[in-house]
Amino acid sequence: MSIKFKNKEHEKFYEQCLGRTGSLDPYHKAFFYTMGISGETRKHIEDVFNFREDAIRPEGLNKGWQTSGSCCLTRLAFNLWNGWNADGCATPYDLFTTSDATYMLEAVRLRYPEYCKEPQVPSMSRAR
Repeated sequence: MSIKFKNKEHEKFYEQCLGRTGSLDPYHKAFFYTMGISGETRKHIEDVFNFREDAIRPEGLNKGWQTSGSCCLTRLAFNLWNGWNADGCATPYDLFTTSDATYMLEAVRLRYPEYCKEPQVPSMSRAR
């Protein structure tokens, strides 16, 4: 499965974080992919993820650096991690109102690869 990254920094961040955790499961892939979309969320990853405990930090949503866009990314990442929706604002209606929606959908694809496979189109042979 090829992954569509926003830019080189996004890809580098994703690979570094996965390497740091040593995990390649869909939860980690989706979380770090989502948090890597924005430079601001990349810069503050320690505020929203505890690498030692391998756990999200929901209190990171209240940090002063968070903007409406970074909050959307953080909420999606939390929701893809473990279904988190404690503040009730992690629905598609709330989250996909950003120019990063294409990349956010890619994160969903990473989290649920078994449901996001390309459909196989049957070949049509010509009747003679």
